[in-house]
Amino acid sequence: MDGFCVAFGISFLMYFITPGSSTCLKGCSCVDETLGRSLLCMETYMGQIPEDIPRDFTKIRMENCHLMELPLGSFSKLGTLEFLWLNFNDITLMDIKSLQGLANLTELRLQGNKLTSVPWTAFQDTPRLKILDLKHNRLDVLPEYSLKHLPVLTYLDLSFNQLSVISKDVFMNWPLYQKAERVWAKEGSVSNVVLALHDNPWLCDCRLKGFVEFIQAVRPPIILMNSYLLCSGPASKVDTFFHKIQLKTCTKPVASAPETNINVPPGANVTLSCLVKARPGPSIEWMNSQKIIRGFTATVTRIDEETVNSTLVIPSLYLANGGLYTCLASNFIGNSSAEITVNISALSNSAPLLPPSPILSPDENTSIDIRIAKQTVYGITVEWRAAMENPSETWFTIHFGKYDSPKRETIYIGPGINSYSVSDLLPVTKYEVCVTLKNHPPREGQCVVFVTGSDVSEMEQRERLIHIVVVVCIMVLSVPVGMYACTTEARFSCAERCGNLWRKPYLWSRNRNRQEAEFQGVESQGPESQGIDSLGAFDSLQVASDEVLCRDLQGKAKKKQKSDDRCKGGSAAYLY
Repeated sequence: MDGFCVAFGISFLMYFITPGSSTCLKGCSCVDETLGRSLLCMETYMGQIPEDIPRDFTKIRMENCHLMELPLGSFSKLGTLEFLWLNFNDITLMDIKSLQGLANLTELRLQGNKLTSVPWTAFQDTPRLKILDLKHNRLDVLPEYSLKHLPVLTYLDLSFNQLSVISKDVFMNWPLYQKAERVWAKEGSVSNVVLALHDNPWLCDCRLKGFVEFIQAVRPPIILMNSYLLCSGPASKVDTFFHKIQLKTCTKPVASAPETNINVPPGANVTLSCLVKARPGPSIEWMNSQKIIRGFTATVTRIDEETVNSTLVIPSLYLANGGLYTCLASNFIGNSSAEITVNISALSNSAPLLPPSPILSPDENTSIDIRIAKQTVYGITVEWRAAMENPSETWFTIHFGKYDSPKRETIYIGPGINSYSVSDLLPVTKYEVCVTLKNHPPREGQCVVFVTGSDVSEMEQRERLIHIVVVVCIMVLSVPVGMYACTTEARFSCAERCGNLWRKPYLWSRNRNRQEAEFQGVESQGPESQGIDSLGAFDSLQVASDEVLCRDLQGKAKKKQKSDDRCKGGSAAYLY
């Protein structure tokens, strides 16, 4: 009997010390269940997917853990994983190989994150996936072949996202739908597929025609969780249900002008008109001699659901304002234009055939002061001031383009306007903008050269700078003493700052109100909708580094002199 007890005790202990059975992540709990082991991490600050997750889990649930992304091979060593819940984190990025190694995964829940897009080809690594929950994210596009690699999916939730336009081909190209349609037509029964698409800002114009017709005719095997989809635009269809609307096919613009040849006396006002018929509504620009016109008053009035009228008002016509005007209308299908010729004829010898003298007559003494009033990563606003006798009648020309490109966009600016803004520039690019009197070439002092900023986010900048400071400190601390040529004070400063950087604790705080506000309206659908909480952000971090690494690569005899020359200054990097 005693021998039996000893043997049983040893077996019992061996069960609990088996590798992968007794280990668990710090701050998490592990449970042995009938179908395998489960890892539960709730409100545990992680920031990233841990690398030391035991390999024998079949279910992992990490919620409110402030995960930022799903990098390459996040769970590649967990070949037995079947259920993965990552709800209510801060995931904004998903690597195309983030699901690598999860061939047995059947359920993936990413509710309440910040995904704006999903690399749909990532699901090639999850051929058994049956449940995909993406509700309460920020998805705004669903590509035509996005469901191609989900052949056995039976539940797809895309509700509460930012989808506005979607093609019915997304579902026509879904292998599961194609197979289910064939089975349904042949046998009249098939396992149902649940699809959730409600609470998205659907734009019910011609681009949504195919999808609306698909929803109106939907039947098994597709079952909508909420079949009452609402339009969020355009204004005439706001809050209209899909089953109550009929949409027409999209068409390219057709532009026409009621008057194509206009004769007016100098000094008079003239209004040019252009009718455009298109689905969806077009964007319209007016051009004169292939130059975009700014400064004139251009307005667009909607006549009916498919037709708009654009007018261009030209005040106080002068001889230079005559010529060919073009109304250019475009949408995603194509473009169309209408041309109007403006002829200016003198009625008497006293009529002003030319604009006032400052506009066309070259005046080398005219000074134009130009400055940058506002600048962002993608845009700039310039302001200028010129000493003119008649500022209310003075026209200007904007010359704008890349600094190293001979091509310049030429834009006319009407009287009374002394600023110009551009909002579609490329980041980290050198540009030049010049302001001159109308039709005059740029002169010295009339141009400004600038470089747009970087579009790297503030968080990325912080991470890069932290990485740089840490790497520099490690390099300084790891170089042998003989390689130093800096002062003792500088070396101690580096060591002290590196130590402070690593010792500074992460600060976080709970803030339930933010999470509840962000996910207000989420229906309780099981454990994934409970325990919503939030962790605060890091406190602001400021790190300064004044380390200088001095090396002698040209001979022992010149080491000290060169090092002294290089160690006269320091460098500092501040992180906010």
